[in-house]
Amino acid sequence: MILYPAIDIRGGQAVRLLQGDYDRETVYDADPADAAMRWAGEGAEFLHVVDLDGAKAGEPRNLEAVRRIAAAVGCPIQVGGGLRDSTSVAAVLEAGAERVVIGTAALRDPEFLREMLDAYGDRVVVSVDAKNGRVALQGWTEAGEKEAVEAVEELSSRGVVRFLCTAIEVDGTMEGPAIDELNRIAAGTEAQLIASGGVGTLADLELVGRVAAPNIEGAIVGRALYEQRFTVAEAIQALRG
Repeated sequence: MILYPAIDIRGGQAVRLLQGDYDRETVYDADPADAAMRWAGEGAEFLHVVDLDGAKAGEPRNLEAVRRIAAAVGCPIQVGGGLRDSTSVAAVLEAGAERVVIGTAALRDPEFLREMLDAYGDRVVVSVDAKNGRVALQGWTEAGEKEAVEAVEELSSRGVVRFLCTAIEVDGTMEGPAIDELNRIAAGTEAQLIASGGVGTLADLELVGRVAAPNIEGAIVGRALYEQRFTVAEAIQALRG
């Protein structure tokens, strides 16, 4: 199990949103690279970075922050937010990302997804974020028609080998992960899944480590780390039992 500390960037700062709501934002670090160095210093093996401005705009808006993060830490990073064309994906990889996270475009543009999988293989992570079981698009601002389980099954058949799945209802709440829903999604694919949303305590991470489906490879944690409920090292130990 891999712990992915989250760094969400908006307006050049490290922030967290509550349930994906851009109007309910908390700023934690003026420079996202400071958060990255803090998590890496505590033992993070991989960082999860989201360009929130890019997610709304449909193209990367915080590439300079991504470059600073990649240069500041020794661990790999995965970056998402607004990656809807090959130029944007290439720009994020050139900025230092090890993986790219593609959301809306993966669901709406099969040809683009095929090109990215052909070009980058397992460096492509597809984000399937759901609210009430249905996929959310456009930086969580638009409700899709497909069930998350159906979307993951379909995308798996097209060659996706790693997904990031967020339960929007619990994201940022620290009220516990939607583990039953995550396991339901995981049962429909042989691909690896990264769980996101709701972690607020070490017990939450212990639960994920204990009952998550075998192909759930790790968990993203954001707000709980920023609010110092536990350290990265403690979180890794809890996740791995």
